[in-house]
Amino acid sequence: PMPITLAPADRQSAVASVQRYAREELDLDLGDLAAGLLLDFVLEEIGPSVHNRALAEAQRHLAARLADLDVEIGEAEFPYWARR
Repeated sequence: PMPITLAPADRQSAVASVQRYAREELDLDLGDLAAGLLLDFVLEEIGPSVHNRALAEAQRHLAARLADLDVEIGEAEFPYWARR
């Protein structure tokens, strides 16, 4: 399985967000290491479910668009006799 990773700047923002959540919602002070480890756990444990859900939604969206495309650009076959 491919691990879900964040760009360094995004990871830094995510760690800060975890720290703020812990402080404001749980009355806990998490250092950078603890917040980073919690973030790693969430990405590894829950990230694949979110990833799979997003892929399924994208597939449904693309399938619907492809179905519309077939109707929009499709041409009637052997039209000559149908017009007469």
